[in-house]
Parts: sequence; C-alpha cells; structure tokens
Amino acid sequence: MQDSDTLKNLVVAAMEDAKAQEVTVLDLQGKTSLCDFMVIASGTSQRHLNTIAERVSLKAKEAGYPPLGVEGERESEWILVDLADVVVHVMLPATRAFYNLEKLWSELEPEF
Repeated sequence: MQDSDTLKNLVVAAMEDAKAQEVTVLDLQGKTSLCDFMVIASGTSQRHLNTIAERVSLKAKEAGYPPLGVEGERESEWILVDLADVVVHVMLPATRAFYNLEKLWSELEPEF
C-alpha cells in the first residue's frame, strides 16, 4: 500500500501543477481489486485535459511508475491514465457531471 499512497500523492501533485480543477481522490482499497485509488479531476478544455494527463504520465514515469495505458487523448472529453494501483480520470465538467463517478464508486460495497 505504501507504493500506491506514494503514487496517489504524486498524481495529485502533478494535477495541481497542471492547474486541474476539483481534484478528488477515491480510496478503493478493500472495495475492488481493480485499483487502490481513483483520482478524478476536471479541466477547462480539451487542451487542458491533455496537459493534465501528459503531466501525470510524465511525473509517474519519472518516478518509476510508467502508465499501463492512456485512453481518450484525441478529441475526447474524458482521458483515462492507467497507473495500475492508481487510475486517473480527467474530464470536462459536463462529462464529469454526467457520469458522476464519485457517486457510482461511493456506493460500491466492499469485496470479501
């Protein structure tokens, strides 16, 4: 869990450097085996989304956590960066409001 905490903190710092808006961290430890943390943020435009995602990917790679994949970079309202233990979602505000991942994941029952 130490590595996932370190990675989560790195992601949040990278997002703040890129001026991401409404950064939210969901602790999913014990709720799913998909990841330990989900970090969700908003950007003001397609270009801003790309900047945030690129910053997160670069900082993670520099720290020894290369992304497993990045989806939605081209003309998308939602970019996903898969860092294994930390999954990052960067969305335009309208897309974020529509999908409401925070509510969806908060209602998830723990796995046993």
